[in-house]
Amino acid sequence: MTGVQPTIEGVLGFKVAGAHCGLKADGALDFALIVSDRPCVAGGVFTRNQVKAAPVLLNQAHIQKNPNGIRAVAVNTRCANACTGQQGADNALAMARLVAGRVNCAVEDVLVMSTGVIGTQLPMDKIGLGVELASAALDESRWHDAALGIMTTDTRPKLASVTVQTDDGREYHIAGIAKGSGMIAPNMATMLSVIVTDAALETDQAYLHLRQASDSSFNRIVVDGDMSTNDTVLLLANGASGVSIASAREQAAFLEALTEVSQSLAQRIVRDGEGVTKFITLWITEAPDQESALKIANTIATSPLVKTAFYGGDANWGRIVAAAGRAGVPLQPEQMRLWMASGQGGESPDDRLLLYSEGVPTDYSEEAATGIMRSDDITVWLSCGSGAAAAVIWTCDLSHDYVSINGHYRS
Repeated sequence: MTGVQPTIEGVLGFKVAGAHCGLKADGALDFALIVSDRPCVAGGVFTRNQVKAAPVLLNQAHIQKNPNGIRAVAVNTRCANACTGQQGADNALAMARLVAGRVNCAVEDVLVMSTGVIGTQLPMDKIGLGVELASAALDESRWHDAALGIMTTDTRPKLASVTVQTDDGREYHIAGIAKGSGMIAPNMATMLSVIVTDAALETDQAYLHLRQASDSSFNRIVVDGDMSTNDTVLLLANGASGVSIASAREQAAFLEALTEVSQSLAQRIVRDGEGVTKFITLWITEAPDQESALKIANTIATSPLVKTAFYGGDANWGRIVAAAGRAGVPLQPEQMRLWMASGQGGESPDDRLLLYSEGVPTDYSEEAATGIMRSDDITVWLSCGSGAAAAVIWTCDLSHDYVSINGHYRS
């Protein structure tokens, strides 16, 4: 298997485009279209927020009705089409109908995604222009434009791809784009992403593999702890490579590659989080069970006190331990240990700085601890000492810029 690349050279049978249709005032690309030349098997995972945007509801219905016939995905920015009532539902369907007319397929063959301000209606004249311009510009190589066309507060596009070679020497590809910078919290997908493959999948395979990959990637990232109304990750498989994923070995290889692409996109989202200055890998080890490990990790990762300490470069490890203690998981402080290291290394305890052990601080170097906290990349390990389960979360700091960006989001 080739390593994950931050670019997409092309996936057989798919054409894409980005366009500017006037949704963004600065002339930036604000609409994207992804089209397969043949029907795709589709899988989707969606927000668990009880307030779901119109495009989420439409996509759930279309995938349930037509899981083997999806042809296109359209994405608009600047308007989430959430909390928009019947008009919002009608507009989402109208957007799909516009794409279907251009692609020459049924409306049920089209999925739509929206991102932007909640509570505003889609400007359908601009959406129509976006469909027209993007469909005219479709090309197998314009993935970068498509990734640009779905950005909101993102500062850079997010792409990832991998080539997988089968045991008999054939190849297939998996590639994806994503957008996300704020409103990022783990409870499904936490942003918008479209992942495509030219391998052939069965319907149950598409959903199962996407669910598993998402649980190890998109559900393991935190920027601010808020869950969006629009979270969606889609997987489209068109089989254009002629490679079918059938045997257990082939399915394992596909899942590994899909997870690698998903993790690459997920980590790029955290690194591009609103106002982010530090990328933090948080490991919880020796927890009673997986659920407990994730509860502790998420509590730490969403703690404003922890996040601001990272921003300030302050080795205030007590905030991490205190957050773990309020996660709702039984813990014994005298059994816990906490380490830190710069970067994403520190695989050996000898490469880490032990800050807390057996219920008290260690005799660590404050200078060394501060040096780690001032790094751009930081890894934290918290051992619970109460089991064998482990979990990882990728998170970030909380800066002044985050407040500024979100304080003026609509203006």
